[in-house]
Amino acid sequence: MKIALAQLNYHTGDFAGNTGKIIQAIGEARQAGADLVVFAELAITGYPPRDFLEFDDFIQKSEEAAKEIALHCTEIAAIVGNPSRNTTGRGKPLFNSAWFLSEGAVKQIVNKSLLPNYDVFDEYRYFEPATENSVIEYRGHRLAVTICEDIWNTGEAPLYRQFPLDGLALQHPSIVINIAASPFNYHQDLYRRQVLRENALRYHLPVVYVNHIGAQTELIFDGGSMVCDAGGNVRETLAFFSEEMKVVEVDETWLEAPPAPEVVVPGRIQDIGKVHDALVLGIRDYFRKLGFSKAILGLSGGIDSAVTMALAAEALGPENVRGVMLPSEFSSDHSIADARTLAENLGSPHDLISIEEAYQSFIHTLDPFFRDLPFGLAEENIQARTRAVLLMALSNKFGYILLNTSNKSEAAVGYGTLYGDMCGGLSVLGDVYKTEVYSLARYINRNSEVIPLSSIVKPPSAELRPGQKDSDSLPDYALLDRLLYEYIENRKGPRELEALGFDSALVARVLRMVNSNEWKRYQTPPILRVSTKAFGMGRRMPIAAKYLG
Repeated sequence: MKIALAQLNYHTGDFAGNTGKIIQAIGEARQAGADLVVFAELAITGYPPRDFLEFDDFIQKSEEAAKEIALHCTEIAAIVGNPSRNTTGRGKPLFNSAWFLSEGAVKQIVNKSLLPNYDVFDEYRYFEPATENSVIEYRGHRLAVTICEDIWNTGEAPLYRQFPLDGLALQHPSIVINIAASPFNYHQDLYRRQVLRENALRYHLPVVYVNHIGAQTELIFDGGSMVCDAGGNVRETLAFFSEEMKVVEVDETWLEAPPAPEVVVPGRIQDIGKVHDALVLGIRDYFRKLGFSKAILGLSGGIDSAVTMALAAEALGPENVRGVMLPSEFSSDHSIADARTLAENLGSPHDLISIEEAYQSFIHTLDPFFRDLPFGLAEENIQARTRAVLLMALSNKFGYILLNTSNKSEAAVGYGTLYGDMCGGLSVLGDVYKTEVYSLARYINRNSEVIPLSSIVKPPSAELRPGQKDSDSLPDYALLDRLLYEYIENRKGPRELEALGFDSALVARVLRMVNSNEWKRYQTPPILRVSTKAFGMGRRMPIAAKYLG
């Protein structure tokens, strides 16, 4: 059987655009001699549609799109992800479904059984789980069609009591097809390989897996669609971070494959290149899908703004990224020089606007109310907020989107100024720890020095007071990031952290900073997700809470 895997970049709610892409791919698959073309989960609506699913008009448009697509399924069949209505009169009004289209019509609908309701997923908010499904018979083959989570109930402690493929296996399928919306994190491709391997070995069947690519605000879909034989060996893969369609011929020899080796998932990031590519795609799609083309950011000469600007220049074109140097009396000459060198290396427009006059105006206005109190945090924050006012003014005047440059380490402990350096339309590095930002900088410089070496090697500083360094307020980033990773990603509590060798006073201090700054993070821009536990939709914490605060 010749199966085309269509890995496409969909736009949530763009029924005309998504439908057009799907129809074009069906035509190309037919020309390539495919019997069947497979698209991703909720391909017609885009993923995740979230509360759009509560609008009947949205569902009606998705149904009309599916029927239009069906008209093009002649001499070829298609499996397309789309919602369907629950007409039983019980439960949620919708199913998350795979529509089987053939002979110009909708022939069968298969519903998702396992609805993830953890991390970034909240599908049970909208969908009713299926309790049973049937294989799809097509051209002498019996297709066990599943939807994303339906094959993820694996490992030593399965999350669900139900194994959807157990029921389908009793119907003697010849192949498993899984349509997915599996967002990127730096380990996800390895998790997927392991899940496909376990399913192939458990059911002794080949597995076809088709994923989304493209970014939908915080979520980045990396593609990586693949086909495994009955031993769990990957026979074909599709590209990461780009659209692709590939026709794969699955035959009976795939049933006789030896078992694939176990997939080993490491601890921290192993491939910084994939994180780089994910962030570039995230920036590009955020702008493209919102109809914007130009970005602006404050360019300090430090590592965070340098990496953000380099990523944005790759995503949008260097001519579309404007860097603005905003020095104060505490800014060093080498920081300004580093910022200017970076912009020149990239070929991006750049400006220098001193904040001194505006800052002094604020201080003069507030002077009668500050009551001769000494210089402190308030004055430092006024500098950061003055910069934000100027950047937002340029954004409004010229139609730029302001990029936030805060990293995950800073966001975790609240080391930033709300309505100052924490503002922006998109947080590029908000899920990247400071030590990982340095790794990104070295990766960006892999072929030539784009980011000045001095920006990488100098001690990080906010430069809001004389001689300031981040280390004045925070533990060394190498130590801090290890602790934050264990607390945030691995959810280790104080006793467990101390057992790992962290000093008890440091643990108490850092965890207090993380928990007491939830209110700040609640007001930050959307963060591009690249880790297994990002701030934002995947980490939902109370604000007015006492625990470890």
